[in-house]
This record gives sequence, C-alpha cells and structure tokens, in this order.
Amino acid sequence: MITITVITVTWQAADVLPPTLDSVAEQTHSAVEHLIIDGASKDGTLELAYQYQKAASRKTDGHQVIVCSEPDRGLYDAMNKGLAKATGDYVIFLNAGDRLATPDTLERVAAVAMCGGDGELPGVIYGDTHLIDEKGHDLGPRRLRPPKQLTWRSFRWGMLVCHQAFYARTDIARSLPYNLDYRYSADVDWCIRVMKEAQRLKAPLVSVDGVVALFLEGGQTTAHHRDSLKERFRVMRKHYGLLTTMLMHGWFIIRNARPRR
Repeated sequence: MITITVITVTWQAADVLPPTLDSVAEQTHSAVEHLIIDGASKDGTLELAYQYQKAASRKTDGHQVIVCSEPDRGLYDAMNKGLAKATGDYVIFLNAGDRLATPDTLERVAAVAMCGGDGELPGVIYGDTHLIDEKGHDLGPRRLRPPKQLTWRSFRWGMLVCHQAFYARTDIARSLPYNLDYRYSADVDWCIRVMKEAQRLKAPLVSVDGVVALFLEGGQTTAHHRDSLKERFRVMRKHYGLLTTMLMHGWFIIRNARPRR
C-alpha cells in the first residue's frame, strides 16, 4: 500500500490549524503519516497538535501522527526538517489553514501512484486547487491551472500546480532540500528541481483528475508580494534563462492586467 506523508508546518497557528488537522484525520486512505513541524509556538498550537496526536493513537485506521516542536530558521528550514523525517512513499506539504479537498483525496492520489507509472512509481502526482477564505468558503479555482501533461518547463508560465497539490516521491524530494537562500519562492525552485530530477530518472509526472487541495488565501508570499515577485524572477532566470524569463514576465503583466471573472 502506498504511504503518504503529510507535512504541516506551524508557528502560532492555533486560529487556523484545526480545519487542517480535521481534513487529514477524515481521510479514508489508511496509510498516512502526518508530521507536524512546529517552530516553538506559544499560542496553543502545540496543545491542539498533541490532542490530535492522542486522538489518532486511539484509532486503528493506520494514521500516524508525529509532532516536533523546536526553533527553526523559517518556513523552508522547517520544511526541510519535515523532509528529513518523512518515511512515506510520497510527501505533500499542507500548511496550517490549508486543507485536503475531500475525504478520499489521499485515496485517489494513492490509486494514481499504483497505476499511473507503467511499472515505475510516478515522480510527481499533482492536481487542481481551489482557494478558500478564513471561514472555509470556496472562492473557486486558482487563476493558474495544472496542465494535463506537466513538465519542469511548464512552470515558465508560472506556478501552474499549487505547492499543496504537488505530491513528490519521497526519495526524490528528500534528495533536494529547499534552498534557504530564498525566503519566499523556495517552493517554486524546489518543485522545478523535483520535476527535473523525476525526468532524469524517467519517473513520470501524473495528473489526478479534480481538486485535491484547498488553499487559504493570505499566506507569507501574499503578505510580501513585491519581494516574492523579485525572488521568483531570480528562480525562473536560474532555470529558464534571462531572455525567456523576461518574455514570460511581460506576459504575466499583460495577463494580470486583465479583469478577473
């Protein structure tokens, strides 16, 4: 059976964490490892995490919850700690406030893993994402949508697959820790590097039909939008070259000037 490691990074997240934990607890897939990597919170986050861990230990559905709390050097450092601890076949980052879309989300991902690689476990399994507000109301799909055939070159058009909908094979993911030189866009760089390595290993990138993640608007990159854009330019220039990056950013300006539906 395919085991999926869900990594949830937290810091002072007591107000938004419960729906995230609930969305993992209600998964019908039985082989789930949930790592909660906390940055030494003082607001009640840890109490919620330990209550969740205790409740999971009383069940017989195969869900395992591990809580780790210690100071870190920021979001991506905490994510690297999660990667180092992950033991599942696949790893997904579901940060505080975000949610798995439906109770059968991980079951659908595992089914694709079993039959989507022609004998080779896919390097990446990915799906669509809807945005939600703080009350959990569905705001509809992201502007950027995942293609049917994803490659590492696809991200020159932007981050077409949301990080919370990007399931990386753990052996590949662990070999490529997040680059801590980036403060806001290390996730973009990481996804591209994972896809490049999957291509080198001839491990396919396979789509799951439908929505697999609900993303809470207003995260770190939203709050630091300008700095995030500058850093993303650096990431794209590194992977796609200066000319392509400049042309694509011209397109981004045109695209973002269009009115939203």
